[in-house]
Amino acid sequence: MYMQDTNNTHNTPESNKQQTSKSPPYLNKQINDQESSFYTTQFGLLCLSSFLFFSSFSMILAELPSFLTSLGGKEYKGLIIALFTLAAGLSRPFSGKLTDTIGRIPIIVFGAVVCFLTGFLYPLLLTVGGFLFIRFVHGLSTGFTPTGTAAYVADVVPIRKRGEAMGIFGLTNNIGTAIGPAFGSYIALHYPIQYMFYCSSGFAILSILILIKLKETLPEKQRQPFRWSLLKINPKDIIELRVVAPSVTLLLSVFSFGIILTIVPDFSDHLGIQNKGLFFTVFTLSSLGIRFVAGKVSDRFGRVPVIKAGAIIQLISMVIIGLATTPLTLMIGAVFFGIAVGIMSPTAFAWTIDLSQDHARGRALATLYIALEAGIGIGALVSAWVFANNPANFPWTFWLGGFSALAAFLYLQFGVKQEHMT
Repeated sequence: MYMQDTNNTHNTPESNKQQTSKSPPYLNKQINDQESSFYTTQFGLLCLSSFLFFSSFSMILAELPSFLTSLGGKEYKGLIIALFTLAAGLSRPFSGKLTDTIGRIPIIVFGAVVCFLTGFLYPLLLTVGGFLFIRFVHGLSTGFTPTGTAAYVADVVPIRKRGEAMGIFGLTNNIGTAIGPAFGSYIALHYPIQYMFYCSSGFAILSILILIKLKETLPEKQRQPFRWSLLKINPKDIIELRVVAPSVTLLLSVFSFGIILTIVPDFSDHLGIQNKGLFFTVFTLSSLGIRFVAGKVSDRFGRVPVIKAGAIIQLISMVIIGLATTPLTLMIGAVFFGIAVGIMSPTAFAWTIDLSQDHARGRALATLYIALEAGIGIGALVSAWVFANNPANFPWTFWLGGFSALAAFLYLQFGVKQEHMT
């Protein structure tokens, strides 16, 4: 359970206003100017960069199961996502600590560079072992860049509009996650598959270039030059106890996403859908409008009630997908799944920022991302084991995600203390 730190207070709107006065002058001005709006060039560039980054690594996802099969490793499909998320999860304590010490921008850049380089390695290491090694290295990119970017966004958006801002920011991530697989599958269908990997690298480097003129938001008095001793991790650098509640909730909810990422490409083939990225496009498009509404509602009425509603919708979506016998039914399930993701993910991030302290924001977000990667990775491994390349197991595999969504709802209903509900 979440443990109260009696030496510190929660990041309430009142306490945050006091803390704002200690921020750098240009940040004070940004926050004051943005009380009416956060739609700035700075915020727009962050969203665009994140869109390009998420498009980069998701572009290859739909084609990786068949690519691994062509290398003779079809029995290792569960590791495609699991190794990626394992590497991301292992790197989170480092990225969280470094985000709070050397700055947000260096962490953003490092992850994108890793993503850029791995795109050139897939066509070169054409063995099962080489492929799995690349997947692990590739996962390091998402262990760093999203942590730095989310911390940067949290620094520059107004306190009272965090839910709305994180909803829109998360929307750009999910648009990238949706468009990427469809675009990657289109390239793989019409061109040699290595072109898909090269395009992935191109998107990664673009995500860095558009941030060249952005200023660092970590206060100068907190900034340190990089030194190897900063990579020494203490237990307190791994888990931020203040944000255990949203982290557990997110872990349970993204278990379904691990199932979707691992099984939907094969399920699409089974139902005769040629473009295996279509599901991802549909579920993301369905989340567009709900993100604007959910963010504003959570800002006004609280994070927990909104996430509860999302968990119920996610349960419904996984039941529908498990029952699907036609492409149309699968796409209806994708719509419900997109609505659930559009509600739960940005609200969990806003809830985490609410509970975190300014000087430990990177660590708090890293804790949430560790939970996210753990949930996706476990979902990927368990679903691959249950599915076992047997089409008769499709329904039960997806319904596991429904049970996980129900567990998230029950945890919020009975396992979270009132003082931790913002």
